[in-house]
Amino acid sequence: MRSIILLGVAVFLDLACGSVLAQPFEPLGRPPVPEGNPMTPEKVNLGKALFWDEQLSSSRLTACATCHRPAAGGSDPRSIIGELSSTHPGPDETYGTDDDITASPGIPLTKEDGLYLRTLLFDMRLQVGRRRAPSAVNAGYSPMLFWDGRVDEVFRDPISGEVVLDGNATLESQAAKPVLGTAEMGHLGRDWRDVASRVAQSRALALATDIPRPLKQWINGRNYPELFHEVFGSPDVTPARVIMAIATYERSLYSNQTPFDEILRGAPIEQVLTEQEQLGWQVFNAVRCIECHPGNRLTDERFHYLGVRPPDEDLGRMEVTGLEVDKGKFRTPTLRNIELRAPYFHNGRFETLEEVIEFYDRGGDFDAPNKHPLMQPLNLTQEEKDALVALMKRPLTDLRLVSEVPPFDHPTLYTDSGRMPRSVGEGLAGSGGFVPNMIAFEPPLLGNDNFTVAVEMALGRARAYLLMGIVDPAEAYYADPNAFDPANLAVAATVLNGFVPGEGTGSVSLSIPRRIRLNGTTVYGRWFIEDPNTPHGWSMTPACEFTLFK
Repeated sequence: MRSIILLGVAVFLDLACGSVLAQPFEPLGRPPVPEGNPMTPEKVNLGKALFWDEQLSSSRLTACATCHRPAAGGSDPRSIIGELSSTHPGPDETYGTDDDITASPGIPLTKEDGLYLRTLLFDMRLQVGRRRAPSAVNAGYSPMLFWDGRVDEVFRDPISGEVVLDGNATLESQAAKPVLGTAEMGHLGRDWRDVASRVAQSRALALATDIPRPLKQWINGRNYPELFHEVFGSPDVTPARVIMAIATYERSLYSNQTPFDEILRGAPIEQVLTEQEQLGWQVFNAVRCIECHPGNRLTDERFHYLGVRPPDEDLGRMEVTGLEVDKGKFRTPTLRNIELRAPYFHNGRFETLEEVIEFYDRGGDFDAPNKHPLMQPLNLTQEEKDALVALMKRPLTDLRLVSEVPPFDHPTLYTDSGRMPRSVGEGLAGSGGFVPNMIAFEPPLLGNDNFTVAVEMALGRARAYLLMGIVDPAEAYYADPNAFDPANLAVAATVLNGFVPGEGTGSVSLSIPRRIRLNGTTVYGRWFIEDPNTPHGWSMTPACEFTLFK
């Protein structure tokens, strides 16, 4: 059995690396760099700051890194099967059905003035994308990016449309997209002029904590124009410069220190892999997984329909090409660090690698004329399935991602820092027995001129008042409900949308003063909603507690 296993490994490596076994295998080198965007340590630092800065989003709530974490293999650890916060209801627009999609929470649907709009699928909550976030690690090698390959190696200025880089610029082309996505980072009508203006007005990583020492020393409290001056020779913050810096940082995120890479560099297979992992290589080759996962990156960079879901649910590559033959096809992901990237496939359908192997063993779950011909029942034994899973784990995992050491070290995002507003106390029910809910998650940063607070589940068409102070506004209500009048105490007021109890929604956008003496001040807020069907004429949200910071 051992000699058969080693023969299978030899055949695999011969096919995967395009070389005979007597020659050294091709290790994974650095990703290609476009001529017009050379890598420098300073540009990598600038791109790293921008990639991890939530200030790039309209709501100051989402960074590129929010959906691309090293310890999750460059994907989004917030994508959890069954969690409402990371569920898109799918084509049938109904939660809890088989076509639900597990993906990334973004931002509420937002107008240019910062106010939130209610949506059919997500109400006033964070919107969730319709596809799982692919990995940003090793993305610099790909000639096309996104699941449907809608960007290629030519990067055009997002304002003028002129070609800036005419090759090896897939990362630049990709980086230009999510910042404008209204479900991901952008308000309605946002363009790259808005993004560049926000960056130009911002102190680098003002929302982040635990900034790695080398990056913090380089930033040294400077604002972005000062950093752009060092990197590009002038302080001009242009869309193309922002994008090229982010892409340069992403290009530094390549992973080539796995046990698999030891084999590629010539280490004896039997010294690197366990017997179970060697069996996994043999099965991987024998059932022709290698045809879609070849080479030192373990991907063919092509598009295939595998029968994960019916092709009409998501047209995939067909959205780009318009060709019927591409319906439901998606780009083959690399298998590197696959253990870290659950859940799997474009819709996050499977939670574990064991489930993925079972899916392939049964030949997929749906059929179509363009289904890949290799998607047939495999009839693997349990030993073979276990060996394939073992192969996908330790041999293909770069532990630098798990430990988050350079180049995969990073700041702590605002949303992970414990500084987000939190709900405390109880509310008062209004018409229909609904207790209105306060929505507040944007950063209470001193100088934030667009701090949006919303309310939902209230009485439709009612007038709502937002009260804030260093003590819970409910104290004034409970002291004398009959004399309480929020109209005299409110910092903002609005008339809610909706028509019936429980459907009233609304939001206001506040400006937080840039007063240093307010740093560290804890503030409490509540919405009070006029409601004649309550004992004292008001319903009330639970309190929101947050601390101002600079």
